Amino acid sequence: MNRRDFVTGAVGAIAAAGSGAGVTTAGVTAAAAAESSGAAPNDLSGALSGRGFNSPLRFNASIDDCEVVGKIPSDMDGAFYRVGGEWYYPPKFPDDAPLNMDGYVSMFRVKNGKVDFRGRFVETHRFKEQREARRQLYGYYRNPFTDDPSVQDPEHPNLRTVANTSPIVHGGKLFAIKEDGLPHELNPNTLETIGPWDFNGDWKSQTFTAHPKMDPVSGEMVAFGYEATGLASDDVFVYTVDKSGKVTREVRVKVPYVSVIHDMAVTQKHILIPFGGYVTGMDLLKAGKIHWWWDDTKYSYIGVLPRDGEAKDMRWFKGPLRCMMHTFNAEDHGDKIVLYAPFWDGNFFPFFPNIDGSPFKPQLARSLIRKITLDLSSKSDTWKEEILWQMPVVDLGKVDPRVMSLETRYLYTSFTDPDRPVDKAKMGVNANQRLVNSYGRFDLKSSKLDKYFAGPTHSLQELSFVPRKGGEGAGYLVGVASNYAEDRSELVITDAERPQEGDIARVILPFRLSSQVHGVWASADELPLT
Repeated sequence: MNRRDFVTGAVGAIAAAGSGAGVTTAGVTAAAAAESSGAAPNDLSGALSGRGFNSPLRFNASIDDCEVVGKIPSDMDGAFYRVGGEWYYPPKFPDDAPLNMDGYVSMFRVKNGKVDFRGRFVETHRFKEQREARRQLYGYYRNPFTDDPSVQDPEHPNLRTVANTSPIVHGGKLFAIKEDGLPHELNPNTLETIGPWDFNGDWKSQTFTAHPKMDPVSGEMVAFGYEATGLASDDVFVYTVDKSGKVTREVRVKVPYVSVIHDMAVTQKHILIPFGGYVTGMDLLKAGKIHWWWDDTKYSYIGVLPRDGEAKDMRWFKGPLRCMMHTFNAEDHGDKIVLYAPFWDGNFFPFFPNIDGSPFKPQLARSLIRKITLDLSSKSDTWKEEILWQMPVVDLGKVDPRVMSLETRYLYTSFTDPDRPVDKAKMGVNANQRLVNSYGRFDLKSSKLDKYFAGPTHSLQELSFVPRKGGEGAGYLVGVASNYAEDRSELVITDAERPQEGDIARVILPFRLSSQVHGVWASADELPLT
């Protein structure tokens, strides 16, 4: 019996049990009356229906020797980790942001052409509190004033983190992270949660960015925490961590205004901190509102800090308002810095409202690959921006990790190719009818785009790059595809140098995975994998 038949059968059994206690009225039971009218007695068949592929899983998973179609490359020895969110209990408020879902981490361990799968909830302080209470205790995303009194603690908002955004690997450790709290260390083989990590007490910020950057030359990790000293604070603490995991530098700066600072970029000489548009304040939070609002009167900012600099050396450039969420990479060119980033035209989170009360503008929720040039020799405080491809993309982009902070040729991200077929009949009514159906290799030198197509019933989540021997671009692209026709998830593997040739292999799961936010590949040289 498959899972759907089992659930349907169980619901039917509950309904049948309830109907057995019919009350007699004029010699006719309520159940019989319902039957004669054509209505089902105590009908629960439609309970919680309509969620389709995105209904919560609520289980940990373990599969050894997954089914594989095609052939796994023999030189792949490592693990693909991915982190996303699941509502273990329904949100306290129906309009809460999905960014508030409990963290779920999964792993595809690849070795000798075989693949094992593991999936577990990240057992944060918050997750354990609500599991013990057996109900949802936490309110709006990043607003502790809306929490149940039993857990309300506005002085320590980082205890509310769900660690649902990114996996990172550094210093021989695996972490699940989210920008509103500390990293949570995980066992790299079982995915069991070890606990929050403050770098032996040397990390003083209450928070840790969702996107630290790894320097392939030095092995250092550059990271930061914003709202570093508490709710709505304008403090940003910037850190350098050596390859062994020891904090070697801390610089504390102030931001022009408090906003989402989700990502960053590094070069060999500089640290870039971009943000724009989103605002907050203690008055909003104490009034029980959500944390972030979009304010289109604001500028976008990019802070530039020398990697060996102090707070006084931070320089803020400002430009036209963009939703500046993710970056690809940055590189030094003499006195200029070039940043590649898939920034959005405007607010792309419909659950973060415009602060002036105007409606959400979907036409601005468009991400384009941009080249931003900052001239450090100029007295100007703005930048030059170019759009490199006139096509919308998903802003979850990657580069070959061996060129992070160095000169880059290839950018990789997903997008919707309207020229490829979509089989809506096979997908079913509960599937997302707009598929992210392609991965792309965007060549900055030739402007060529090479495309990988996942299929007419598949939607792709974020890709990750798996290096192999060779220069930049030699490797594989891996990512999870949602198969709406079969109601399951598949790990796809394609050659990063020839994505247009299609699949090398697919790893088939017998169920669907929750949506990933970010993922990372770690080789067996980076972690003590079994």
